[in-house]
Amino acid sequence: MVNLIQNENMKVYRRWRTWIMVGFMIAVVFTASLVEWYYDNDITSDTWQKQVEQQKDSMVKELDDPKTGEETKKYYENQIALIDYRLEHNIRPEDGTMWSGINGSATLVILITLFTVIIAGDSLAGEFSTGTIKLLLIRPASRLKILISKYVSMILFGILLLIVLFVVSVLINGLLYKFGDMSLPMVGLDSNGDIFERNMVLNLWKTYLLNGVSTVMYVTIAFMISSAFRSSAMAIGFSIFALFAGAILMELIQRYDWAKYVLFPNLNLAQYLEGRPYQDGMTLSFSIIMLVIYFIVFNLVSWLAFTRRDVAA
Repeated sequence: MVNLIQNENMKVYRRWRTWIMVGFMIAVVFTASLVEWYYDNDITSDTWQKQVEQQKDSMVKELDDPKTGEETKKYYENQIALIDYRLEHNIRPEDGTMWSGINGSATLVILITLFTVIIAGDSLAGEFSTGTIKLLLIRPASRLKILISKYVSMILFGILLLIVLFVVSVLINGLLYKFGDMSLPMVGLDSNGDIFERNMVLNLWKTYLLNGVSTVMYVTIAFMISSAFRSSAMAIGFSIFALFAGAILMELIQRYDWAKYVLFPNLNLAQYLEGRPYQDGMTLSFSIIMLVIYFIVFNLVSWLAFTRRDVAA
């Protein structure tokens, strides 16, 4: 099994497109961090108190406006509570620090998902289109082991991109901001409206890893389609379509109770770190159970399609 995984890794990393993807991701992180640093130059640790007080005054005026909706009022009340906590404990916001850029880089996990899906969609179907699948099947390894080795190599590729994203983001933003405010804690509100403090690095890694769950699921979808239809274009195209159309679908069906059983609302496990689940009553345990069910079904389809169908001569 180890040799099979090593062989699949060689196929991935010896291609130019893999390193172009890595280079592109690094370039995006560098550009985004540089732009944010440029606009943050006028924010210093001596003025943040004044800035958050101005924000508080603006929010208080909005609360006094009779046209402000109840949901908006609740948001402002929570933000005012956070501002008061920061001022009382002398904890500045992440804006204007290295953590702002690093937190922003967490949203680039969608790039990792996109790149991994492209590689995964071609990993299996490409073997059929080029005919090299026959060379794999004549080996003593079973079809199941071949399928697992390909799947594991894709997951390892995604993990590598995740680590590269985090390390590059920390280095670039650290150098730009001269590694200031390293000990700054993460301050936020939980689902009960209580203010919490968390270690910034641990919270970031939780966010990265929880966002990485969606990458695993989309890779699994790409593998399922690739195995069932043996088409790289279909596997990549459908997976990318699902990646971007999922957010639109979530908006359309959010008002329905059954929406919580759909795959997409459960992909974002980071929503539970923020205390804002997709629907009332949704919990981390519920989403994990739903993801496990989908994960088993997708992999079962992949296994049946790959192991039960004959390879044309």
